[in-house]
This record gives sequence, C-alpha cells and structure tokens, in this order.
Amino acid sequence: MHSIVLTYCTQTLPTAKQVLTAEYPLSSIMEISILSASSSKPICKVANLKTSSTIADVKTQFHSQKKSSYPTRQSYRLEPKGKSLKDDQTLGSLGLRNGSKLYYKDLGPQVGWTTVFLTEYFGPLVIYLIFYARPGFIYGEDAASQPRELVVHVAAACWTFHYAKRLLETIFVHRFSHATMPILNIFKNSGYYWGFAAFVSYFINHPLYTPPYYGNVQMYSGLAGFVVNLLFCHQFAEYGNWRIHIALRDLRPPGTKERRIPKATGDPMTFLFNLVTCPNYTYEAIAWVSFTVMTQCVPALMFGVAGFVQMAIWAKGKHRNYLKEFKDYPRGRKCIVPFLI
Repeated sequence: MHSIVLTYCTQTLPTAKQVLTAEYPLSSIMEISILSASSSKPICKVANLKTSSTIADVKTQFHSQKKSSYPTRQSYRLEPKGKSLKDDQTLGSLGLRNGSKLYYKDLGPQVGWTTVFLTEYFGPLVIYLIFYARPGFIYGEDAASQPRELVVHVAAACWTFHYAKRLLETIFVHRFSHATMPILNIFKNSGYYWGFAAFVSYFINHPLYTPPYYGNVQMYSGLAGFVVNLLFCHQFAEYGNWRIHIALRDLRPPGTKERRIPKATGDPMTFLFNLVTCPNYTYEAIAWVSFTVMTQCVPALMFGVAGFVQMAIWAKGKHRNYLKEFKDYPRGRKCIVPFLI
C-alpha cells in the first residue's frame, strides 16, 4: 500500500523546473501592448516575443514599426511613471506575459556621449587659444605689441593641457554605460564650457591684466605640487584626475555595462577612493582652485565654483545610487569632499 502511494506521488508532483516552465514557457510567442507613458493611449503592439526576449528586442521590434524611434531614443517602464527598464532585462524576469503592457517614453533626438564630450571640450581649447594667440584681433592692434606677464603664458599652458587631456581621455579612456544622451545636452554643455572659456580667457589675456598679488611666489605655488596646508598644484590634480579616470575605466570590462564598487588600487593617486565616491571630481575641483590661486582671476573663481556645485550634485547622485545598488558599499565615504560632503 505504501509503495503504491509513494509511486503515485512521485509521478504526479511536478518538479520546480516544470512549474517555472509552465508559468513562463520559453517557446511560447508573446504579444506586448505598447502604451504612451504620458497619456496611456495605445501606440502599437509588438509581437513574436518570448519570455527570454529582452527590452532591447522590444526596442528593435518597435523601431521596425516606428522608423523615427530608433532604439536609443526609446525608454520603457512597467508603470507610466515607473523606473526606466534596462536593455538586458528579459520579459520573463519582469513578469510580463502575452497581452501585458509596457509604457513607452520618447527620449527625443539622441547624440553619442563621445560626440558631446569632444564638442564641449574642443571648444574651450580653441576659444582660449584664440584670445591668447591673437590679442590684436580681440583687444585691438596695440595689444599685440604689449608685453605679457609670465603667468599669462603659464595659464595658457595649464588650460591647454587640461582640455587636451580631456579630449584624449574621451577617445582612449572613457567607457560609457549609455551610448547616447539627449541632443539638447550638446548645446547646453557646450554653452557652459564655451561661454566660461571666453569669459576666463578674456580677462587673463587682457592687456590690462595684472599678475597675482604675491607675484611669482603665488604663481609657482600653483604649479609646484602639493604643499602642506596650502594647496595641490594644477598638474598634480590633473594627474590624479587622469589616474582616477583610468581606475574607473578598468571597473567596466570592454563592451559591457557592468558596474562594480570603485576601490583604491596599487596606484597611490587612487587613495581618495577610500574617502569619497567621486575622487575624479575632487581632483577636478583642486585643479581649478589652483588655477584660480595661480591667476588671481575672479572669472576663473566663478568657473571653479560653478563647476564644483554641478560636480557635487553629480557626486551625490552617484553616491546615492551606489548605496542602493551595493549593500556592502563603504558607509564611511563622502561624496566629493573628504569628511564633509
């Protein structure tokens, strides 16, 4: 009697794999309704999908019906005001079945991150050098024959080095988690960088520009390197910023969107990872503080303050995301300023 009952139970109880397969049959064909995230009105239906299909597959199918909405322009969510879904998420993992709905948001015309970075960094490099190399064209013919202070030449070299480094990093170092951004950003970002470049360079290269109050001592202190209780030099900060970018690049394997907890490496310049989430922003802020001290120029100070405020906002956002994503993320780290912010 007992053997009969055991045999019956063994034959009729489904395995865990059978239950999952019945709930999400990998071979079944699905049709998903696409609705507008703003109005909830139906847009179209995407067919020939499986539970193993990804959001990227949905984007491809949608693009085949709506030619103007290329994949990088599309964003999907489970609720009208929900979180945007990642390309590699499968329909099955999201609990979607035949007849389910996805809400679509048009992100607008997109442009590649590399294009944006190259544009916004190339402009300041060229603009500053125009003011520096052609003072007669900007300030009048007499300006070309007037002598210049040494700090003017040093400032031009620092500015050129900074933006040349940024251009090279964009080409050879950075790995972006997103391929594109809204095309409006290229005008907004370029307006910020190009405008400040003209503002700062106009005053530093002006024939009436006066050198720092403490003369060469003040200028050289902005170049010499880290001096205890004084400041980091421009070049030291630039080197640290570059090394941090290399460390961040190495966190993401080529061709992936993988995210890892950034940590200090064997490179001593990455020690700030022990103190802040975004040490690249910390070094960037140090660089512009040094540039301001070196030139004693108010527009340079304004540029540095504006940049720090924006970088602090970005750093807080990244810090918050790391805390949400990684349970073991170091709680003692600050966002951008060690021990403070």
